[in-house]
Amino acid sequence: MVEAMLDKSYLLAVMEKLINTPSPVSYYEEVNPLLEELAGELGYQVEFDRKRTGYIKVKGKDETKTICVGAHLDTLGLMVRKIDKDGKIRVRNLGGINYNNIEGESVVIHTRDDRRYTGIVWCQSHSVHVFDDAKTLTRDEKSMIVVLDEDVHSEKEVKELGIQHGDIISLEPHFTVTDNGYIKSRFIDDKACAACALAVLKAMKEQELVPSCSVWFAFPHYEEIGHGGSYVPEEVSQYIALDIGVLGPDHAGSEKKVSICVKDNFSPYDRELTDRLITCARDAGVDFVEDVFYRYSTDANAAVRAGNNVQAAAFGMGTFSSHGMERTHVQAVMDTAKLLAAFIL
Repeated sequence: MVEAMLDKSYLLAVMEKLINTPSPVSYYEEVNPLLEELAGELGYQVEFDRKRTGYIKVKGKDETKTICVGAHLDTLGLMVRKIDKDGKIRVRNLGGINYNNIEGESVVIHTRDDRRYTGIVWCQSHSVHVFDDAKTLTRDEKSMIVVLDEDVHSEKEVKELGIQHGDIISLEPHFTVTDNGYIKSRFIDDKACAACALAVLKAMKEQELVPSCSVWFAFPHYEEIGHGGSYVPEEVSQYIALDIGVLGPDHAGSEKKVSICVKDNFSPYDRELTDRLITCARDAGVDFVEDVFYRYSTDANAAVRAGNNVQAAAFGMGTFSSHGMERTHVQAVMDTAKLLAAFIL
C-alpha cells in the first residue's frame, strides 16, 4: 500500500534536479530557492532558520509530539585557496573529498558577484609525457590545481575575472539512470534522500494522509563538515536522519537495500527508535539490513553531539563509492521513501 502511493517518476526527476543544482558546503544560494519552488508546487511552504536549514512542517494527528526528518542539501566541493602567479588555482576541500577521484573533473567557479567560470581539476604533474611523478605524486590539496577555461596566464588576469580567495567551486555530477535501474552520479549523498522526503510529502498531500505526529522535514547545510544538524528546534523530540548507507567488506548492505545505521563513528543510535524503524521496515516489506559504519556520521548524531534533548536514528539507500562517483539502485531509493512513509504514518 505504501509503495503504491509513491510516484517513482517524480522522485527520480526531483533527484536529478537537486543533484544538478550546485550546493557545496556553505553555498545555498541556488538550492534553497529550488527547494522553495519544489515545495510550492506540492502546496507546502518552506521556513528557514539562521543556519539556512529549510523546514517543511506537517501537522500530525498528535500535535503534542514533533519529530524531525533531516536530509541534507549540502554536498562536497572545493574553495579557491590561492591563485598562483601563472593563473592556476589552488583549492581547499569542502567536506571529505578524495582528490584521487576528482582528477580530470569539470568544475564551475562561483564568484561572490554571481559570475560563473568553468574549468578542470588536474594534478600539477598532469601528463605522463612530461612529469616523472605523474602516476605516483600524492593527490592532495598541495598537488591539485584548477585550470580555468579562460585565456588567463597570471594571478592578475584571474582576479580581473572577479575570482577571489574563498570562491566556491562545484563539481559536475553526471547524473545517469541505466535501463536496469542503477543510478550513477556524484552527490547521491544526500540529494537522493532529499528527493525521497519530497516524494513522501507529495504522496501525503495528494492522498490527504496525515502523519501519526507532527513532522518537520528539515533540509540542512553543513552536514559534510559535521554541524548541519547541530541546531534542533526545542519542539523536536526525535531526529531521524535520511542519509546514504555506505558499502564495504565489513558491511551487510548493497545498492539494492536500505541500510539502517545502528552505530556510526560517534555513537550508537537510540535503541528504541531504531527498533521501531526495523519493525516498520519488516511490516512494509522493505529490503533492509542493520549496519555499523566507520568514518561516517549523520545530522542526527550531530544533533546529539551538540547537546540537544533528542533521540536519534538514521537510514538510507546503500550507495557504492561514497564521496566519489556514487552508485545506488532505484529499488533502494524507493524502499528508502517507503520506509520513511511507513514510519511517519
